[in-house]
Amino acid sequence: MELPFAESWRIKMVEPIKKSTREEREQWMKDANYNLFQLRAEQVYIDCLTDSGTGAMSDRQWAAVMMGDESYAGSSSFFHLKDTITKITGFEYVIPTHQGRAAENVLFSHLVKEGSIVPGNSHFDTTKGHIESRKAVALDCTIDEAKDTQLEIPFKGNVDPKKLEKALAEHNEKVPFIIVTVTNNTAGGQPVSMQNLREVRAIADKYGKRVVLDSARFAENAYFIKTREEGYADKTIKEIALEMFSLADGMTMSAKKDGIVNMGGFIATRHEDWYEGAKRFCIPFEGYLTYGGMNGRDMEALAVGLDENTEFDNLETRIHQVEFLASLLDEYGIPYQRPVGGHALFVDADKVLTKVPKEEFPAQTLAIELYLEAGVRGCEIGYILADRDPVTRENRFGGLDLLRLCVARRVYTDNHMRVIAAALKNVFDRRDEITRGVEIVWEAELMRHFTVKLRRL
Repeated sequence: MELPFAESWRIKMVEPIKKSTREEREQWMKDANYNLFQLRAEQVYIDCLTDSGTGAMSDRQWAAVMMGDESYAGSSSFFHLKDTITKITGFEYVIPTHQGRAAENVLFSHLVKEGSIVPGNSHFDTTKGHIESRKAVALDCTIDEAKDTQLEIPFKGNVDPKKLEKALAEHNEKVPFIIVTVTNNTAGGQPVSMQNLREVRAIADKYGKRVVLDSARFAENAYFIKTREEGYADKTIKEIALEMFSLADGMTMSAKKDGIVNMGGFIATRHEDWYEGAKRFCIPFEGYLTYGGMNGRDMEALAVGLDENTEFDNLETRIHQVEFLASLLDEYGIPYQRPVGGHALFVDADKVLTKVPKEEFPAQTLAIELYLEAGVRGCEIGYILADRDPVTRENRFGGLDLLRLCVARRVYTDNHMRVIAAALKNVFDRRDEITRGVEIVWEAELMRHFTVKLRRL
């Protein structure tokens, strides 16, 4: 008989988690102003808020921690990390930062000016925030098919070449660079094909523009290219990643995702002028150039994590668990962004809570209901995260309203996935009883979802 799928790792250490009562969760949720970011970790049973910094490091990574060189300048750990990054990406110039949004802040401080227009595929929250805070425009050029959550196409995260070319034809002088997020988080963790990256590169070359990859989950994107795109089945993940980066000019990286570390990030580029420009902002914002915002021990762990997570077996185990969760939701008929992405499952809240008006934020309401049901913490990727239009100050309701259930790397078992699915089914079964959502009582001007205060209606 065919052997069942098994993880490519075994467990050496465990951390206890505690269950809670419905009554306790009701009070905790009220105390948190119905914002799941404001819950305490010990109030959560299964945490699907994010896969950022929540993964379990390997034995090799923990061993590397002990080798960290904490020298202020010229740390050997930096050069080890730099060599690993250059080997995987081909980029010669590297600046470490404390996480992905710091990498964006440093690079965008050099490149983005008031009035700039930055086209890309569904800029994620911090990316959009760093652009709009500089009074610039984050222009979404994602393919229209991404908005149909039930449509099954392999590369739903792609940039629409026609939209991109139109943007460059109309706003060429205002565009400092093109950004492509791999995978496309806001659209549901959807990958970008190599062919699409080639198309973006050709358009960029035509208009004399450079391309940045938002690379938090580049290894997962390479996995999907290997398993879905013709001509790549026999290539290694490292070979595919190197080809992806050969089509770009630089990258920002939240190493807390595909680097499988708890904190860290970096900028890498092939262009010395970008490196020299970003250096001016690294030192005052992050720290000296050979540590940026990272400890030496974290740079050592990241070098190992990048090497491990650009191997097929590690990625297959990780993505299989997300696919397993999706298969359970398929059994229950719960709609999500299809096909399932690499790091999370994105439930289509507009199709679940059909009686909750968009002005009352269905995805956030669904996230609250799931937590109250079983202590499972998810994250709204929808109308609250979209923020307000910077000019009209109206809520932006044009995109998808999704409940993201992230799966931390090498942390939970398939039994945890069964609990998540069963809890979501219980909410789904009583969806017609949920007719009211939440309203905002206080919000920050940018990236409001982290600190927003809500009232249940």
